[in-house]
Amino acid sequence: MRVCCPGSFDPVTNGHLDIFTRAARNFDEVTVLVTYNPNKSGLFTAEERIGLIREALDATGAPEAERITIDTWDSLLVTYLEEHDITAMVKGLRSSLDYEYELPMAQMNQRLTGVETFFLLTDPKYGYVSSTICKEVAKYGGDVHGLLPENVAAAVTAKYAEQGPA
Repeated sequence: MRVCCPGSFDPVTNGHLDIFTRAARNFDEVTVLVTYNPNKSGLFTAEERIGLIREALDATGAPEAERITIDTWDSLLVTYLEEHDITAMVKGLRSSLDYEYELPMAQMNQRLTGVETFFLLTDPKYGYVSSTICKEVAKYGGDVHGLLPENVAAAVTAKYAEQGPA
């Protein structure tokens, strides 16, 4: 079965990588789909995010990484899924708040196209980690190593250094 892990991944976190590789252990092929979220301010372009995700996955050395492809999309998610013959999605849940946010979307996607959504519970060590929080910490000079893959932590730090003091 082919599944999709959609999200903005700006930036990708260690929690995201954990969900991707765990999904790849349970499904034949995983597409990490970098999407555009108009409610979020982007730090990296979609192309930069794709490169960072691929580099981070390769650095894990996980055999599952070979079954993970990365793509981008800026329109209705179910259209991408239909065009690529993907019948399921995998989403990570950190808390009940994520569930409350994801449930109506999963139900709408299922109603529109029959696409099923599988929820994976986040490893507790990543339960408090989000892209938004990591960006906020890095913006003010905090250390995000251990929360983000090493290449991503370096890229985030460099991006905020280019922008100057907050």
